[in-house]
Amino acid sequence: MSYVLETYDRPVKENFASGKGSYLFTDKNEKYLDWCMGLAVLAFGHNHPKLVEAIKKYSEKPWHLSNLFVIQKQEKFAERICKLTGFHSVGFKVDGAGATDLAVKGAVRYFHSIGQKTKNRILCANVSFHGRNITGISAGNNPKHIEGFPLLKNFDHFEFGNLDDFKSKITDRTCAVFFEPIRGESGIQIVPDDHMREIEKICIEKNILLGVDECQAGLYRTGKYFSYMHSGIKPSMVTFAKAVAGSYPCAGVLFEEKIAKSFSIGSEGNTFAGSNLSMSLANCVMDLMLEDGFEKHIMEVSKYIFEKLEKIKNNFPKIIKEIRGRGLMIGLQINENPTKLFDLFLKNKLITVKAGDNVIRILPSLIATKEEIDEGIKIITKSCEEY
Repeated sequence: MSYVLETYDRPVKENFASGKGSYLFTDKNEKYLDWCMGLAVLAFGHNHPKLVEAIKKYSEKPWHLSNLFVIQKQEKFAERICKLTGFHSVGFKVDGAGATDLAVKGAVRYFHSIGQKTKNRILCANVSFHGRNITGISAGNNPKHIEGFPLLKNFDHFEFGNLDDFKSKITDRTCAVFFEPIRGESGIQIVPDDHMREIEKICIEKNILLGVDECQAGLYRTGKYFSYMHSGIKPSMVTFAKAVAGSYPCAGVLFEEKIAKSFSIGSEGNTFAGSNLSMSLANCVMDLMLEDGFEKHIMEVSKYIFEKLEKIKNNFPKIIKEIRGRGLMIGLQINENPTKLFDLFLKNKLITVKAGDNVIRILPSLIATKEEIDEGIKIITKSCEEY
């Protein structure tokens, strides 16, 4: 019997005792190629030497002070991420759900601060994923996630990919639009760049804040620091999480100036957010991401793996319907329930992760080599042959 609350489907039963780079090793020393990477958290794979060095170094310093204190590592990372992305301020949280909550607070708070107290509704895409707290499931409106739970009443929803429906759901009370540029949990579904630009145009015309959720797609997962950057838009607020501190819990929201200035002392806070240890690791991750050639490597490996996967799809059209994604955020859409193929991958020592729309997500390390990609491609091919 497990005393852990039974809310997780755990299809991988192995006991992983160690990891290095793109690989995990069981307590029986069986080697697995990891293309889940903690749900896109481990951008640099397992136990990257610079992150190991950093956590050892900073574990001997104060781990946690609380936000009653000025935390120098927090100040440093805040300046770096704001200057890199062009935002005014960042508010820190410990996970993506908390970041969603803060983004919603920021949107409503801004219009309240300028006297528009009834302009307090958020427009989101239907059946999305923005975390598991009450704000997150209210925003996502996924029937599987909301059943039996109380919901916030400030949300309206439009059909993903339908611009006409999006336009029809905007009212005089809409204060913000909030969505994922690439929907991970829903099955690696991309908002086309021209749709992104049209949404931005509408938001400007209607005086609506534009918010994007980059918790999974951000931090170079798609080849850009944030996935919205492919379209050339500039949101009002951006949530981020997952890879930002190398798997140590860390998240946040970037705000433009007018939203940031609507907050005041005591209007927002968090016990653990922006801790000394998390910010030390976040600075280390940013150092690694800003190294020369990092972005170029992602796009080269992305091109390589997409070409290989397209060949497999063409060879097995009765199994694989479509290859989706951007950068190293990839989805294999299967013609039927993906569980059988997922299980074959696992049997052949490849770890992936299922998503909606009959999709298997492929999320390699951002520093994966072409040799490691070849290894994964061989396993996928073998699994399709055994299907």
